[in-house]
Amino acid sequence: MDNRAIGFFDSGLGGLTCIAPLAKLLPEEKVIYFGDTARTPYGSKAPATIKSFSMQIADFLVSNDVKMLVIACNTISATCLDDLRERYPDIPIIGIITPAAERVARVTSMGNHIGIIGTKVTIASGAYEKALHELNPDLSISSVACPAFVPLIEEGIINSDIMDLTIRYYMEDFVLENRIDTMVLGCTHYPLIKSSIERIFPDIKIVNPSEEIVFAIRDELFKRDMQAQGSTLTNTFYASDLSENFIRMIESITSGSDVEVKFKNLELPESSKK
Repeated sequence: MDNRAIGFFDSGLGGLTCIAPLAKLLPEEKVIYFGDTARTPYGSKAPATIKSFSMQIADFLVSNDVKMLVIACNTISATCLDDLRERYPDIPIIGIITPAAERVARVTSMGNHIGIIGTKVTIASGAYEKALHELNPDLSISSVACPAFVPLIEEGIINSDIMDLTIRYYMEDFVLENRIDTMVLGCTHYPLIKSSIERIFPDIKIVNPSEEIVFAIRDELFKRDMQAQGSTLTNTFYASDLSENFIRMIESITSGSDVEVKFKNLELPESSKK
């Protein structure tokens, strides 16, 4: 048993899409979440910058005695997972790409045409293609970067004509030309527009990594005997820019779940750990 909180972090509010599935599957667990809303989006930044920011956030979460780090961000998972594990070898660290790839490999075969949508950095890294081909080298995989999605979502422009046009702009030709039948939402922001994608492309099966990562968290906790039991902690959500939109999105995402929250604004100091 271990009643310490699980540390989640993302470049912004996208990682919040993991919280409701976690509360449903593992209701005893509490989280400390950090969204780097002041410096989002990460997906168009240089990998060295992403690593520097990620190390700062991980240092902060570890200083709060979390029992596990969850990288609720595809961009960070694609660029920093190995570095973070090297920095904190004694703390279990879960990335979001491998659980999603394992799900895709289970539900598809060489007859399927798999699409990956994500940020520029995630797509350029080829992390999903590598993970999927290690599981099944016969899979047909295509990918496309959708860089405007995250800024629009961070601004709350979700259920709108603007978002519908943006989805069609990035995805319509991509889906048609590659005959996509299975789509991986390769950014934790994208589940917030999942219903719009499904409406526009009703015949495509959607794989949501924000849900798949929760099963990986459960398995790791059970393997290490670190499950919470009777925790009295409250879920805490930090942001580097605690905007009304961030708070509103948390309330929307956690609506209907038993997630109790408190909000804190935090300007990250420069990382002191070398």
